[in-house]
This record gives sequence, structure tokens and C-alpha cells, in this order.
Amino acid sequence: MRFADRADAGQRLAQRLAYLRGQDLVVVGLPRGGVPVALQVAEALGVPLDVIVVRKLGIPFQPELAMGAIGEDGVRVLNQEVVAIADVSLEELAILERRERTELERRARRFRRDRPRISLRGRTVIIVDDGIATGSTARAACQVARAQGARHIVLAVPVAPPGWTKRIHRDADEFVALETPEPFFAVGQFYADFSATTDEEVAACLDRGAADLTGDTGVDVGAIDDPPGRDEEVAMAVGSVHLTGHLTVPDGAAGIVAFVHGSGSSRHSPRNRFVAGVLNRAGLGTLLFDLLTEDEELDRANVFDIRLLAGRLREVTRWLADQPGGRGACIGYFGASTGAAAALWAAAEPGAQISAVVSRGGRPDLAASHLGAVAAPTLLIVGGHDDAVIGLNRKAQSLLRCDNHLAIVPGATHLFEEPGALEAVAGLARDWFVNHFARTTEPAN
Repeated sequence: MRFADRADAGQRLAQRLAYLRGQDLVVVGLPRGGVPVALQVAEALGVPLDVIVVRKLGIPFQPELAMGAIGEDGVRVLNQEVVAIADVSLEELAILERRERTELERRARRFRRDRPRISLRGRTVIIVDDGIATGSTARAACQVARAQGARHIVLAVPVAPPGWTKRIHRDADEFVALETPEPFFAVGQFYADFSATTDEEVAACLDRGAADLTGDTGVDVGAIDDPPGRDEEVAMAVGSVHLTGHLTVPDGAAGIVAFVHGSGSSRHSPRNRFVAGVLNRAGLGTLLFDLLTEDEELDRANVFDIRLLAGRLREVTRWLADQPGGRGACIGYFGASTGAAAALWAAAEPGAQISAVVSRGGRPDLAASHLGAVAAPTLLIVGGHDDAVIGLNRKAQSLLRCDNHLAIVPGATHLFEEPGALEAVAGLARDWFVNHFARTTEPAN
């Protein structure tokens, strides 16, 4: 069988996969060439389309030999045996992961235009590529999907070499290939048109997939709306370093919320951008920024140095208060994971005039010695299935002396990937900030 192009291959593959109709499905394409094929499958089955972005972690002195792979939201899959045999140090691994994660996040942002990633947890996931040669990327994608909670994985391709499942039989639950021809030299030999797929074409496919399900025109549903007012990239001088961020301040904003991300994340986090968009639409300003420079992030000790991060946050807060949209405005903190500890630490400092704090899946235990001094009303949000973090937040409540509340999102795990979970977080945060900002600005009786 010879395919005219990737669209033709996808249509034929969709026919083979019709037996999966009626299940809770997500179709994910491997970039770049797998996404146009996946689009046809998703449209035929009438299910969500997403991209699964993975990066191989190759041994430093032999990059073609994989010792693992990384995916979004901090997922990392390692072959510990290979790591041990190659004698790769933790420092070498951290440097390599940082480099590959930077590229992974860049591609994910470009492909999705900052839409939140579709949750795979508990669902049947069809992983689609335009063909398989060695299978290394497909293996990594399957492993990452499994780590992200996929219940059942179907690896589906138009063409693969004979015996293609032997090396990857443990990574997926089902395997579908329309053709396994002999001889097999390269995937491209089975396509009349196998021209390269561009990043923009991948993004356009995902836009089309989103429009098919929502009925809209393909507008990025997860990106921040651009309300009137200030909306721009900013640079902040903090001591001897310059930090970068994105500041959005709608006209007449009741206050501004600084987002403090956790380890392994950045100001480009789709989750924080989604929450920020909800706050913006409620008339609140937001500042998403990086606490560390790229060089500083290479040292993992900095990522968990809460004193350093809190100090940076205080300096950024002073900068924010001096901005045209920030003078006299209420300031709030939204912290995730380790970022929540930095937010609480900074809010506890003498003279801190923070109107409200929200923690998402936070680690308040890392700021335990400062919790008693926090004066800002604090909302702790935790997933109902995040048992360890629930315990840490309950203990933090006993140390807080300020107005506080623990909100548990039923059925949610640490990353709030489940359908509706992140929306619940955004709604809780919005209401907390709006209510407490309003109380801060009420005139005294």
C-alpha cells in the first residue's frame, strides 16, 4: 500500500480504528509528521486531539543511546540500568534534562499556542505517528502517556517494519499498523508526498481539532484573553540579575496577582496561564515571571532554596508596586508546589502588604517556620487524590494564624489533570482574590 500523503494515511488508519468508538478516547499525534495523520483519526472518531511532546534523554557521550525520556508537567521516565551502566551523575542528568525540557516546552507552546494539555488520566489514548522506523520515539511517547495516567494505550501507525512490536511490546496495550511491508528502508518510501511538516502546520492541525469539538473558529481556548489595558513582556532588575515575565493589567483592575511557579516549571506553564486567564476575565491583573535565570536553574539546589525564591518574590513585588497599574493596587500571590512555599515565606516578611495568597498543590511545609507570621488570607487548594500533600497542607493549617481555608478538589491528583479539575482551581482562586481584594479596599467605618 502506498499513501498519497499524511491525510490519506490518517483517513485509512481511522477506518481501522473505528472499533474504538464509544470509549473515552483522546488521540495524540507525535510531532511533527504524526499530527496531520492524528487529525484525520480524531475527526473521524469525533474525539479530542492533542500532541504528545517528548524528548529523548541520550547518554552524554553517546546521545543516540537513550537512557530515558521526558514529557510535559515534569514527567521523566528513566532506564535506571542504562543510567547506572553509563555512570551518568545526577548533575549530568540535571543539565541534560534542563536543556531538553527547554526545547520541549518551546515546542509545546508553539504547537498548542498555550492551550492547556488535554488530560490523559483514566482514558484510552491513541498515539499516532506517520510511521515507525526504530520505534524509540514511539516508546518514549507511550511511557510518558502511561506516566500521565493513561488507562489503555493504543499505538497506531500507517506503516511499520515487519516484527515492529517485538522491541516495544511492553510499552502499549494494543498495536495497529495498516502495512508491515518487506523490504522496509524508511517510512518515506511508502508516501507519494512525504514533505516535511512545519511547526505552524502542527499548530493549525491542533487548532482545527479544537474547533471541531467546540464549534468555534479555532481560537485558543486555554490562552489568556487580551483585555484592554496593559499586556506585555517585562524585564525586572532584581539585585544583579534580570528576570523576565508577562504582565497583564486590565483597565480598572482591582488588584494584581503574582504567579510563583514550582520546580521544573516556568512562566509559560499552561496551567498557570489558564488560571491567569480566568483572573484576567474577572478584572484582575496578573504577573507570570521566572524566579531564576536559565543559568541559575541548572543548579537544582536553587530550585529548592525557598529563602532565595522568597527574596526574589519580595523584590519583584516592590517592582510591581511601582508600575503604573500597580501603584496602590492590592497585591496577591498564587503559588504552585514549591512556589507556594516561596509565596507564603514572602507574605510573612515584616512589612509585607499582601492582600491574599492562594496555593495550588503547594508545599507549605517548606516554609513552616514562617507560617505563623503570614497575615494575608490564605487559600490552600489540594487534589482529593493527592494524599501526601493533603497531609502537609492540613499540618500547615495548624500553623497559620491568618484567615485560611483548605479546599480539596474531589477526584483530582497533584497536577489537576482530570477533566474540570483545573477549572475548579481557577474558580476557587478567582473568588478568593476578588473577595479579599474587595475587603482590602473597603473604606473603614
